[in-house]
Amino acid sequence: MTSTEPAVSEPYLTQLAAGVHAFIQPDGGWCLNNAGFVTDGDTTLVVDTAATERRARLLRDRIAESGAPTPRTLVNTHHHGDHTYGNSVFAPEATIIGHTACRRELLTAGHQLHAMWPQVEYGDIRLTAPTVTYTDRLTLHIGDIEVHLIHPGVAHTPGDTIVWLPRQRVVFTGDLVFHGGTPFVFMGSLTGSLRALELLRALDAVTVVPGHGPVAGPEVYDGVERYLRFVDGLAREGRAAGRTPLEVAREANLSGSPFAALAESERLVANLHRAYAELAGAEPGSPLDAVAGFGDMTVMNGGVPMACHA
Repeated sequence: MTSTEPAVSEPYLTQLAAGVHAFIQPDGGWCLNNAGFVTDGDTTLVVDTAATERRARLLRDRIAESGAPTPRTLVNTHHHGDHTYGNSVFAPEATIIGHTACRRELLTAGHQLHAMWPQVEYGDIRLTAPTVTYTDRLTLHIGDIEVHLIHPGVAHTPGDTIVWLPRQRVVFTGDLVFHGGTPFVFMGSLTGSLRALELLRALDAVTVVPGHGPVAGPEVYDGVERYLRFVDGLAREGRAAGRTPLEVAREANLSGSPFAALAESERLVANLHRAYAELAGAEPGSPLDAVAGFGDMTVMNGGVPMACHA
């Protein structure tokens, strides 16, 4: 594996296998996702885009500089704007593929990042949803490179896609995995996210490209699972005691725990909102009160709204 990471916190490419690259965006915080591309020298597939036009164009430039042809296929791992806002930079040359729920949620959410962080210079963002959708599994062929698209069920969102390259043993997880950041299941399912981790383990990947944070090995799954089970335990105890998610989150002692170093710790309270809803019988992925969830995260963040890092 080779890396061309610069000294400054600009996106960089990491080659994972012949024709397979990850596009890593430090520091992996809010709005700074990872993407990637697969090419056989004749055909190129992109995995996700970016939150701003500038960063999506930088991804496109990095692909061109690598010698890969103009991408004709783009896969979205889910609908969130940091993974899809840059779709229009690659369309109409690239056909965009995603889970059926990814298309639905993207069209429903609209300019979601603009609503959260209106001060960010997003550039010319034209919402561009997948035009090819699938429901369970779909296999694409980039020359002799097989790319398996797998829906794990409702997990991070209702429309997640795992991008699995079995011969290369490389997996792009989307936001089923955060490496160095706090997992986020507010719009999906805590129990579904745990099931998704088991599916990821069963693939037996050697190289894992998380939705946020540096490339890792399969050991990264263990930390995500520990955190999710921690949230589940807090939710069960807090709900039984009649405590609100915010009360439980504020009283949780993360210092000295395995989760103390995770960025975006304010996500704990949003995750508790989802865990409480599931314990009350809510369907995975059912809409929660976004004002309450994000409002509580602002409280957890010292009264300051979370910052988009893009």
